[in-house]
Amino acid sequence: MGKTLAAVYENGVLRPLEPLLLKEQQRVTVTVDESVDNSADPWVDHDYHAALEAWDEPEPTLDEVRKALSTISGKLSDAVRAERDARG
Repeated sequence: MGKTLAAVYENGVLRPLEPLLLKEQQRVTVTVDESVDNSADPWVDHDYHAALEAWDEPEPTLDEVRKALSTISGKLSDAVRAERDARG
């Protein structure tokens, strides 16, 4: 009997995303479909990720982002507009 399931490839090993009812050391046949679920793709900021890859510095940590955001008084949208306008 066959079953289709999602798995993640990590450190040279396919890790199923759900439990399998297999015996330890049981041999199975695996078919790999390299298609990716792109359902979140419209929400991804591809320009930001491309800029990070081109940037020579590491991506900011969550704590660094929180610290930077904590310095903004008022609305974040107003701060973004002001910074954008200052850059011309």
